[in-house]
Amino acid sequence: MLIGDVARRSGVSARMLRHYESLGLVRPTGRTGSGYREYSGEDVRRIFHIESLRSLGLSLREVGRALDDPGFAPAELVDDLVRRTRERIAAETELLTRLRRIDAAEPVGWEDVLRTVALLQALRSKDADTRQRTALSASGEAPLPVEALVEAVLDESDPNVAGALRWALARAGGDGPALLAEALDSPAAEVRERAVRSLAEMPGDEATALLRDALAHPDATVRRCAAPALAARGVADAIPTLVDMVVGEAEETQQTNDVDAADALSALAGDPALADRIAGALVDRLARATTGLPARRRLTQALADVPGATAARALTRLSHDEDRAVALTATYVLALRDGR
Repeated sequence: MLIGDVARRSGVSARMLRHYESLGLVRPTGRTGSGYREYSGEDVRRIFHIESLRSLGLSLREVGRALDDPGFAPAELVDDLVRRTRERIAAETELLTRLRRIDAAEPVGWEDVLRTVALLQALRSKDADTRQRTALSASGEAPLPVEALVEAVLDESDPNVAGALRWALARAGGDGPALLAEALDSPAAEVRERAVRSLAEMPGDEATALLRDALAHPDATVRRCAAPALAARGVADAIPTLVDMVVGEAEETQQTNDVDAADALSALAGDPALADRIAGALVDRLARATTGLPARRRLTQALADVPGATAARALTRLSHDEDRAVALTATYVLALRDGR
């Protein structure tokens, strides 16, 4: 079979076949009477073997070694190909992400492109001050894409930089709430916490709805971050979680900020329509046999900042409680309410 026929049937150009021959990968075993290259069936099979190995990402040198070295073991080379392919995919994915973010910034000219690239690079700087300055400048002439801000805030461990990034993200709007909500399903606990803290600072009804959904999240930290944020927005759905935070039950005790929870309940109780509901929830928890003394004291302190008749009646009963700390707290609060 002449070189033209082989090229047509194999899909390998005549020029590439000559290149293979020059490298010693495949040499036509025969010549015609006129001196033209003539490929045998075995030669053609070798060409297909070469193309198959090249399709796996092997270099021509590696292809030659694989075909001609009887002791060649493919396992090590395949492992290396897997590693190289993963690195290439990661690099291409990073490039695609960078290009998408530049496109999202809607550049008008190359100066805008270069400015956005510089901001994206600064956002990934190892220097915390640089990252913070970049976040604070994100709402300027060259705003950072929302997706880049979300990724940065989810990766950020420095509290000052994280605060600046949350501020920038809240001002950016866009798909920020939805992207943060997706991060609530991250397998990493620190990412989930950063996501809900960022979501708590996002304005608007969408963020409020997502925070309300977060009250049912299996991660207690997510619930504890969502509840005070919802209370600040006047959302009554947060009351049960806030009461749980005041109690600080089970393994969550060490991480619960009962003071913040009590303050959030007090803020909600400023709405007369919610005051008795909050007091009732605190009283119900006080009445449980499983509620220990430390929790009863915290619940009594939380009742102190809840106005209304339900809270007043509960405090009157608690002023005679068998636990002296509970009784003294209730008596003191009642005296303040009576103006004594």
